[in-house]
Amino acid sequence: MGVIGHLYEEEEEEYHNKDPREEVIEAWYMDDSDDNQRLPHHRKPKEFVSFDKLAELGVLSWRLDADKYETDEELNKIRESRKYLYMDIIEVCPQKLSNYEDMIKKFFEEHLHIDEEVRYCLAGSGYFDVRDHNDAWIRIWVKKGGLIVVPAGIYHRFTLDSSNYIKAVRLFAGDPVWTAYYRPHADHLPARKQYVETFGLRESTAHAINDDAIHRVDEF
Repeated sequence: MGVIGHLYEEEEEEYHNKDPREEVIEAWYMDDSDDNQRLPHHRKPKEFVSFDKLAELGVLSWRLDADKYETDEELNKIRESRKYLYMDIIEVCPQKLSNYEDMIKKFFEEHLHIDEEVRYCLAGSGYFDVRDHNDAWIRIWVKKGGLIVVPAGIYHRFTLDSSNYIKAVRLFAGDPVWTAYYRPHADHLPARKQYVETFGLRESTAHAINDDAIHRVDEF
């Protein structure tokens, strides 16, 4: 077999070994810039993050067929196995979300939840930022067909990208609770302590919680 044949085989092997999630979910370490939150904010040089690394932080992901979410057996299996009984759909864009600019700023404040945050992108795209073991930001870009589980107790935030639009399914185990607890006042919560213990993170100094540290809103 000639050189061209070997190259073709290598390309074929690489194609078949490619994780299908890569087409709908990408992750990378963020730079320290405070510029427009809707920009990618890659480091220089770029530092991409693997799905295995995300799993080490408790972040799970799937690629599904967003065009058939209403009848998708794979989605139904995920919901059944993880007991996601509640489901609704949210659209985030200037035309669909009341107080759009204020809400986008609120979504982008660093916070945690005492339950998982599960989002399945049906259209558009957006960024989920999560803290790693060293407290660095990892930006997770979720596009159409990407389903992501952000674990309870992890500090994170959300923003739209430059497209300014996302339509997503929200899944929840039991009745939905849209309560965000803001850093650092959530450090003492059982969900945070459990997350730190489970995933081997450094625990920061606990702060007493107050009303300013809690925000109840129809969370993205």
